[in-house]
Amino acid sequence: MNDTLPHPLVRAFLSAVDERTRTLPEERRRELLADLAEHIEVTLAERHPADETTVRAMLDRLGSPQAIAEAALAEEGGGPRLPEAQGAARTAVTLALLVLAFPLALVPIAGWVLAPISLVVGLVTLWKSTQWARREQRSATLLLLSPVITAPVIAGVLMVATSGLGPTAVIAALALSWILPVVAVVRLARSAARLRSA
Repeated sequence: MNDTLPHPLVRAFLSAVDERTRTLPEERRRELLADLAEHIEVTLAERHPADETTVRAMLDRLGSPQAIAEAALAEEGGGPRLPEAQGAARTAVTLALLVLAFPLALVPIAGWVLAPISLVVGLVTLWKSTQWARREQRSATLLLLSPVITAPVIAGVLMVATSGLGPTAVIAALALSWILPVVAVVRLARSAARLRSA
């Protein structure tokens, strides 16, 4: 392999295409990236040495990562919609609504109203967002709703293990059941950050 592909501009370009085509089937995505890498390598080999100006001009002629990804998705039969980066503030609000549902549930009396509202509004915002692929939204939704099943199961295990279910065991069950939703929020945050940096 030529020494042109390790060029930082080329790596950033391929990474941006990779990120924007994550909704393509894996094999098609690998094929697209391999074709792009080969084309870049051959083109830059003809213009050796490949300085930054040459690399930048060649990448500009290829088109933007967004345009390449849209073309690949359209070729795939319309494909899933292309994720688009959103502002950090909007992302933070969505993720805060999702993750705050647990602490709000612990607020006496009002928490049983505030927690579901926070979760529902967060989920609606998540599904209206264009920055996460549908599979990410589905996976996150399942993890965010998992406490409905995991909290009673954990409470039952704690009840059997401790021969009763006191307030401490209930709080422990709720806390343990919130691990999967926190994992979902962390994954969504990382995905959004990668998309913004691509």
